[in-house]
Amino acid sequence: MTTWHIILIASAATLALKLAGHLVPAGFLERERPARIADLLTVALLAALIAVQTLGVGQQIVVDARVPAVIVAAALYALRVPFVIVVAVAAVVAAGIRALA
Repeated sequence: MTTWHIILIASAATLALKLAGHLVPAGFLERERPARIADLLTVALLAALIAVQTLGVGQQIVVDARVPAVIVAAALYALRVPFVIVVAVAAVVAAGIRALA
């Protein structure tokens, strides 16, 4: 099986999932439980992505300058600081730690 076979199979599976989503009745998605699951699933997937991108390097877990930068960003975001400033300050924190190390 070549890389192109894998790409074609993954593309077909993605298309099938998207088409299956259109078959779900709208009334089902408007009920309380499925709506709550969908909301929580979105948050869980975003949190997992942040954890993997912050702590993962290949197959290892690495704690480096990204961890304090994410903590600072989370604290500033909790204080409702504008997003652009949060990103800039987190970048400065990571750069400062890397410059000192």
